[in-house]
Amino acid sequence: MLLTMQGIDKSFGPNKVLDQVNFDVDEAEIVALLGANGAGKSTLMKIMTGIYGKDAGKMAIAGKVVDIREPTDAMRNGIRLVPQELQVLRDLSVAENIFLGAIPASGDKPLSRINRSELNRRAREILADLGLDDMDVTAPLSRFSISRQRLVEIARALAGDARILVMDEPTASLSAPECAQLFAIMRRLKTRGVSIIFISHFLDQVFEICDRIEVLRDGANAGTFVTAETTHHDVLTAMLGRELSDLFPPFAAAPGEIAFRAEALQAPPRIDRVSFAVRKGEIHGVFGLIGSGIEELGKLLFGIQAPQSGRLELFGKPFAPRSVPEAIGAGVGFVSGERKSEGIVPDMTLRDNVTLPYLGRHTTGPRMSVASQTTYARKWIDALGVRTEGAEQKISGLSGGNQQKICIGRWLVDDLRVLILEEPTRGVDLGARKDIYAHLRRLSDAGLSIIVISSDAEEIGGLADTSSVLIAGSVAATFDAPTDATTLMATATRSAAA
Repeated sequence: MLLTMQGIDKSFGPNKVLDQVNFDVDEAEIVALLGANGAGKSTLMKIMTGIYGKDAGKMAIAGKVVDIREPTDAMRNGIRLVPQELQVLRDLSVAENIFLGAIPASGDKPLSRINRSELNRRAREILADLGLDDMDVTAPLSRFSISRQRLVEIARALAGDARILVMDEPTASLSAPECAQLFAIMRRLKTRGVSIIFISHFLDQVFEICDRIEVLRDGANAGTFVTAETTHHDVLTAMLGRELSDLFPPFAAAPGEIAFRAEALQAPPRIDRVSFAVRKGEIHGVFGLIGSGIEELGKLLFGIQAPQSGRLELFGKPFAPRSVPEAIGAGVGFVSGERKSEGIVPDMTLRDNVTLPYLGRHTTGPRMSVASQTTYARKWIDALGVRTEGAEQKISGLSGGNQQKICIGRWLVDDLRVLILEEPTRGVDLGARKDIYAHLRRLSDAGLSIIVISSDAEEIGGLADTSSVLIAGSVAATFDAPTDATTLMATATRSAAA
């Protein structure tokens, strides 16, 4: 094996994110690293590339144990990362981007002039080796498409004598022809002995280009598959894993009239003509993988961001709030997926946090009524089973699950009509998840319309009465009945080419 990682452990505080993980890749092999969001893929690759240190385990290259403590250690050992987000300087030339950090100079002194002829000659050689000899290496990178900029990133890695190339979601923004070009380059690199680790949510692409598949689930190894000898179903089963049917409450029986509707909602570059509807007393799930547009959708629905085109309706009437107070006044609530930065005020008490959206309801004249706030806080502490020392405890002292219960409880006033939740159980343990799911079902049974936006297929499959699946900012499928996680994941992992 060219690379082996054995018994890798990694924890962040009390949270263990990698538990005795093993991973390897042979010379001239393309291996897919798959797993649901939060499975540990990124953490493992950050350890491999020196961004994180490991807590335990060992790593060897060509049989020799190596200690990768920082990115320069990984680079010295021939490991290069092509990250999911482009890291290029668009105003510099193609050649300058390829040799960033190692631009050839005319002399040995620190301020020697750039040797332009040598720079451009070497850039042309690398691009020609990739079948990209039609690119003008002297032109600013901004003149080229995103796909060409991505290929320049790969050329940069090869300029550093990469033996192992880690590609994190390289096709997320590519069209079918651009994917085909990238795969041709990957096959060419393989014939030269370069090993590639391919991280992707698009299973059809994984089966097309990869020799082997390694699956992580909940920070541990969940399965190793030879691509030619397995199926999509086998891989999805390994990714989703455990049976969680008892985690979720029963589905709704008879939802009512349409409560909330999005029609042809467009907000470039992430949201492209999204349409769906949710009925009164129904939980509608919007499932998508990271980068699909789910990160932006909630704020559009709540009115924090205005769409470029399209419309929203609330119980048959136009809903176009110009501010958060307008949305709240119309009976719509919003729980952000970014709990730490957008959901809580850590230095404030639980009492203050839970009453934030409706402070006007807890005032007597010009003064805040602490008694009113406390009464409301205690109501939802009891109803949601929040484990706390009391309403006066700082919310930063609560667990993630209990903080999330407060973020939900703050919206549950009597006149709430629609509740929008992003990633409602991200970073929440199973016990708290079950409590949250049960209460969301109680709320929908009482007539509240709920929109859950999540990258967790199990969550949407187990909780939602109806669902939509986003791919590249568009609704790829709508299900008018409860749909299992495997079907949702299989739908979401179709590439644009499919």
